[in-house]
Amino acid sequence: QVHLVESGGGLVQPGGSLRLSCAASGAILPLNSMAWYRQPPGKQRKLVALVTSDGITNVTFALKDRFTISSDNALKTVYLHMNSLKPEDTAVYYCNAGDTRRDYWGQGTQVTVSS
Repeated sequence: QVHLVESGGGLVQPGGSLRLSCAASGAILPLNSMAWYRQPPGKQRKLVALVTSDGITNVTFALKDRFTISSDNALKTVYLHMNSLKPEDTAVYYCNAGDTRRDYWGQGTQVTVSS
């Protein structure tokens, strides 16, 4: 059972930056990928960015100029770097990890962008 723990969320002013972290533990099978999703209030959860075990990264097109994803320690920890934050980035951000059998989810961390 993979356990994912997110951290780094909080309240930030428009134009500010945040770095979210997700630490994975307990994996028996190698993880194929880790990703960040977000769910704004009243809306569906959607993919923000992912990184594969080969180090390939992808960020949703609309966020590419402001968000980046990185990882270290062979997908033990993944980061989401968010710059120039906007009120519409307000959401619960969830960490996701996948092995060959299933996906795993963290409990989420709240990011609120407001003045």
